[in-house]
Amino acid sequence: MIWPLLRTRRWLGFTAVVVFAIVAFGLLSRWQWSRAEQHREERLALAASLAADPVPLAQALRTPVGDDEFRAVEVTGTYEPATTALVRRRPLDAQNGFWVMTALRQSDGTAVWVNRGWIAVGGDALATPTVPGPPSGTVTVDGYLRPDEPAAPGDNDGLPRGQVAAASAVLLPAASGAVPGFVQLATSTPEQTGLVPWPLPDIDESRNISYAIQWLLFAAVAMSGWYYVLRREAKEDAERAGAAALAAEQTDEPASPSPNGA
Repeated sequence: MIWPLLRTRRWLGFTAVVVFAIVAFGLLSRWQWSRAEQHREERLALAASLAADPVPLAQALRTPVGDDEFRAVEVTGTYEPATTALVRRRPLDAQNGFWVMTALRQSDGTAVWVNRGWIAVGGDALATPTVPGPPSGTVTVDGYLRPDEPAAPGDNDGLPRGQVAAASAVLLPAASGAVPGFVQLATSTPEQTGLVPWPLPDIDESRNISYAIQWLLFAAVAMSGWYYVLRREAKEDAERAGAAALAAEQTDEPASPSPNGA
């Protein structure tokens, strides 16, 4: 009784919907698997970068910034406090705040932007908070070389003085001889105070793997549900057909003769 039922218009439509859902769940699972693989590669690359010994900034700049993101570097120079700018919308631990960017001038005359750390937003998100100044004199920064963030020249329009929309040379104050990218500070000699070092990313592919498995389970539930409903309806149709046949047989039975021969 299953095959005749499947040929009905209602079951053809229902089956098409279930097949579409199963295919969609499979594609979503595949996408999550690919995201998990991408995150795994990023995690391994980050681990390799963090395990490497810091190299002088000039050596790291021999390859394009971003080819080895979070490359451990060491740079020595003198901060230029007048260049300090705050990068907006940098939440940390559920609190909004800013990155504090200051140019560090090296002995060869070039400059590099340093993300010195994080500071929380004050009472007014549009107000520029008072920022602790950088250490004076010669400073050695150990950190990670990062590429400029995507930005357009007009992104700072309407922002309060001293604030920028992204950590990008396009938006940061002019610093002559600035090299590409910026350094995310890990430690500083002498130490700086009043700022929270920006944490490294926590890359974990396990969530994507769990999502991929969930989509496969959804596909399995859709398939088993389709089969369960089909079997139940086929069984009910068979029972109705049997009951109808039995009723027809009872109706067609000849009447029994009466005892008195009437």
